[in-house]
Amino acid sequence: MDPDGPCCEQLFSVHNNMTMDTDNLAVNTIRCLSADMVSKAKSGHPGAPIGCAPIAHVLFSDLMKFYAPVPKWMGRDYFVLSNGHASALMYSMLHLAGFKLPMSELENFRQFGSKTPGHPERGVTPGVEVTTGPLGQGVSNAVGIAVAAKVMGHKYNKPNFPLFDNHVYSIVGDGCLMEGVSAEALSLAGTLNLDNLTVIWDDNKITIDGATDQAFAEDTIARFKAYGFETFVVEEGDTDIVGLRETLAKAKACPKPSFVAVRTTIGYKSAKEGTAAVHGSPLNAEHLAELKGALGMPADKFFHVPESVEAHYKGKGVAREAAFEEWSQMVEAYLATYPENANVVKRIISGEREVEADAEALIATLMEKDLKDSFPVGKGLSTRKASGEVLSALYNELPWMMGGSADLSGSNCTRIAGAGVFGKDNRDSRYIPFGVREHAMCAISNGIAAYSTALVPFDATFLVFLGYCVGALRVGALSRQRSIHVFTHDSIGLGEDGPTHMPIETMTYIRSTPNMADWRPADGDETIGAYAWSVCCSEGPSVMALSRQNVPHLAGSTPAKAMRGGYVVVQETTEAPKVVLISTGTEVSLTIEAAKAVEAAYGVEGCVRVVSMPSMVVYKRQSAEYRASVVPAGVPVVSVEPHHSMSWAGLSHFHIGLDRFGESAPIKALYEHFGFTPEAICAKVQKVVAQLEGNVPALGFVQVE
Repeated sequence: MDPDGPCCEQLFSVHNNMTMDTDNLAVNTIRCLSADMVSKAKSGHPGAPIGCAPIAHVLFSDLMKFYAPVPKWMGRDYFVLSNGHASALMYSMLHLAGFKLPMSELENFRQFGSKTPGHPERGVTPGVEVTTGPLGQGVSNAVGIAVAAKVMGHKYNKPNFPLFDNHVYSIVGDGCLMEGVSAEALSLAGTLNLDNLTVIWDDNKITIDGATDQAFAEDTIARFKAYGFETFVVEEGDTDIVGLRETLAKAKACPKPSFVAVRTTIGYKSAKEGTAAVHGSPLNAEHLAELKGALGMPADKFFHVPESVEAHYKGKGVAREAAFEEWSQMVEAYLATYPENANVVKRIISGEREVEADAEALIATLMEKDLKDSFPVGKGLSTRKASGEVLSALYNELPWMMGGSADLSGSNCTRIAGAGVFGKDNRDSRYIPFGVREHAMCAISNGIAAYSTALVPFDATFLVFLGYCVGALRVGALSRQRSIHVFTHDSIGLGEDGPTHMPIETMTYIRSTPNMADWRPADGDETIGAYAWSVCCSEGPSVMALSRQNVPHLAGSTPAKAMRGGYVVVQETTEAPKVVLISTGTEVSLTIEAAKAVEAAYGVEGCVRVVSMPSMVVYKRQSAEYRASVVPAGVPVVSVEPHHSMSWAGLSHFHIGLDRFGESAPIKALYEHFGFTPEAICAKVQKVVAQLEGNVPALGFVQVE
């Protein structure tokens, strides 16, 4: 590579030889393609795609770096359609730009099995970076992508080797800017001075319920200036393509994050332009023909792309191929020049992530090097502190791990010694100060994960505040994005702070969300296993539910056992157990003491089996044979956990838990009041055993082939 030769950026100069006629023809093609998709499906949102077509054309035609045959090229710019209901626009652009999305997929919009679902979904459509639709999530993900690009670029870019110089563009609608999560994320983006982020506002002044000024009348430009953004306005966004191109180029070049307000008309040139009626309803045949006529397009043609438009985008693809090849050569030269960075750089570029086979080696590294002698048997230590030790070790072992806390670093035990804090004046750190912004924090983690699948994002707050994070957690689970959510103060064991801070229903939500894993470890070894599984085996987000109070290190625990989700921590010595007790987290040691009380009550030593179940989700994924070896049939099963009973259905015959909110009191008083003592548990267990004597029902639902 010639370091004095043209850089990738120069290959995408905003000055090109297109005529305005070709520009307008391309824009109107996008408008009609989008309208055709919605009308054929008889479902969707035509208004925003029609209005935003000029923005999308300028971005995909002139400004953005990407190479359609390699959608995950790490030299690309990232595009996030935060107003995901405008998905027809996204699919039109991906098709025209040469991504593997044939016209047949556009014709199959919103149909079962298509690559063009109702809202963009990561992993379904080539070129879609993140799943959007729930408003505000996409632009918050964009902030995370920008953070990751800044961290990786500062660490690994070298003079004449701009490996990671990605710019992030996000189109937002009025609804995105009304959502609280976007305010949280964009406030942080300004504070961190993410100058690689451009937010483009489709300012059409219409929402589903009507004019925006009935609910959204603030000075949005002033708001973004207050955040620390450079702001721009394009007054004639429907037609001023030259002005739009110049403004977006200026926005990209400025030394701050940029916000571009583009005044558009929803459903431009359609019969219902400028009204809420065109937001989420297809144009009928008459109105569709009228739209095409008003735009100078053939009214009798559907899914039509003029040859000149197709040729234009193909021509752009030739330049992009050259840029991709140049960047690839630069990478080879970089790896030869900086071999000490080769492992990390190749991993980021390829998106390579740990797999299940790596877990054993990772555990060995942690236990033999970083955490040697950290968790001796019998030592009292809260699982949040155990987590802090494991997380620090992982942070130092995995240069592709990054994250932080929502202003609770000390309480969550996530502060990394010597790591510093990422900020506008410190790009060296991978520790992110999210501030008191729980929802944005989790959405930003999703964005970090989207930058490269090699990255391992983590974040932290109190478990009870998971409720603030649900929107982002759900999208992360839907997208199968690996992230680790460190949520501490996990039960009534937090004591005097009381019911406002005591999670009761939270574990049920976690366990019932597809692709999300619950982890409530009982000691340090189980905590190591939880993290090893989350790094190496997860297919989505993992939630760590960690204690404030100390717990003893168990004699029968190991990280490998914990990674099965559930295992026998105390084996009965009799021929068969009289009862099986299952518990999680801080209550496992309590349940072991209760088991001794039960055995004393029956006068039979060793007649109780105790199972530790740090992850119900992971345990359920084990084979039927393994689960039968842990919890045998025909034996009464009692579960113990100070959380709602709902998630235990099918796993135990009786649950000792909490189906009500807690109280404010010292922990000892709370555990006694709610029956979490060895004596109280023993009494309940005896009643269950007596009631089920000779007639123990099977656990779980009936299995039907």
